Amino acid sequence: MRFKKTPQQNQLKELQHRKPGDRSLRRPRGAAQRLRRVLGVSALYSAGYGNVGSSIYYALGIVALVALGATPIALLAAGILFVFTALTYSEGTTMFPEAGGSASFARHGFNEHAGFAAGWALLLSYIVTISISAFTISPYLGYFWEPLKTSPWIGTLFSIGIVLFLMGLNIFGARETAFINIGAAVLDVAVQSLLVIIGLILLLSPGVIAFSVSQLVANMFGSGNWPTTTNLVFGIALASLAYTGVETVSQMSEETRLPQIRVPIAMILMMFTVLIMFSGISVVALSTMAPDTLAGEWARDPVAGIANAFPFPWLRGIFEPLVAILAATILLIATNAGLMGISRLAFSMGAYKQLPSAFHRVHSRFRTPYVSIIVFSAVAILILVPGLFRGDITDIFSNLGGLYIFGSLLAFAFAHASIIALRIRKPELNRPFKLRGNIKIRGRELPVTALIGLVTTVAIWLVIIVVQDYSRWVGFGWMALGLVGYVVFRWRKRMAEERTV
Repeated sequence: MRFKKTPQQNQLKELQHRKPGDRSLRRPRGAAQRLRRVLGVSALYSAGYGNVGSSIYYALGIVALVALGATPIALLAAGILFVFTALTYSEGTTMFPEAGGSASFARHGFNEHAGFAAGWALLLSYIVTISISAFTISPYLGYFWEPLKTSPWIGTLFSIGIVLFLMGLNIFGARETAFINIGAAVLDVAVQSLLVIIGLILLLSPGVIAFSVSQLVANMFGSGNWPTTTNLVFGIALASLAYTGVETVSQMSEETRLPQIRVPIAMILMMFTVLIMFSGISVVALSTMAPDTLAGEWARDPVAGIANAFPFPWLRGIFEPLVAILAATILLIATNAGLMGISRLAFSMGAYKQLPSAFHRVHSRFRTPYVSIIVFSAVAILILVPGLFRGDITDIFSNLGGLYIFGSLLAFAFAHASIIALRIRKPELNRPFKLRGNIKIRGRELPVTALIGLVTTVAIWLVIIVVQDYSRWVGFGWMALGLVGYVVFRWRKRMAEERTV
């Protein structure tokens, strides 16, 4: 004879089988909502690098459009900001291994208002990440079938199909999507390394005219190739586009085994890989083509321009199709990483009643936030629809890139400010990964990297909203829409605005 267990017995059984680091979130009806902890360092690194590393395939051309010969310098300057941001996220994520990222940091460091603002800004950057990454795949694959690059309808419909495919894959679960991220990231790092190594060998070979140190110097510092001070600053701001995927690793911490250890390892590995690859690729690019060529003919697929410039036909025959496959692959995992990140962020915001509770709902079988995945996939597809009637591709990428920077840098600023606030307001909290290089003010240790990161992030964000009209109006419009909806939603639920749920 079987007896039905009481709710108390079921709760006790759940507590006995709960793993360290697991976190239960309760819906109003009392059902526990929990994501599976299945990810390791390789999955975190590959998803993060897929998001960050993919941007070089379009950001290089966008930055060259403004920074001209100073493109490598602009990428390096933005890379320093990326290091500060990665360190800040490592401290915050190990303190709060939740799916909210900077939204979670802001909620703990300040209040519900700041938490929602950071999360809403981050939602914008994730939506643009999904759209721009999927939209860039078809031009690279145009090497194999030209209509993918030349036909607006075919290219855009192909991109929409990619989003739909990844939407279904993500509903099945994070473990099932991890093999795509890991395999693509390994391929990307290997081929990018080979591309840089061969480019540097050709650069130092005296018999090769196409690649030469003198050509590099002329393209960087020659007449008309060095930007004005204003354009250099704007170029550094645009170069931030190449480093704005660090949030992805933090978003996946709630599905990571031992996040206090594995998140910092993945962050550090990603930092070194990205800085080395981006510096090498930008130098190789300017050693073989002038800045106006990089930002003009090859603006949509700048890395393909490097392969096309190789001096030997047999070398071009190897690298042109290889780069096409590589770019499409890494952009695929960037689209996937963006979709994973936005669904987990919405899951967290739904748990804290910053979004309707439907966004906190997980699938009964696959344990994934399927409502968030479906909703934001649909929004990303809507953003892709204008590509059916696209005009100037450079303007489209530039506008989307600026809008991406608007949302991501605003979220980064909240992250830096939150870590500083937590050092002041809650110094007793356990910090498994604590930033070094602190300064003491009234007995509180403030991280220098977070302070510098906050100032530089805000400065670059201000440059974007002053210089680019599209990002300013669409970005502030998005934030206003979200804040109004947030206030109305909380008012209808009769919740105190600053109360943490």
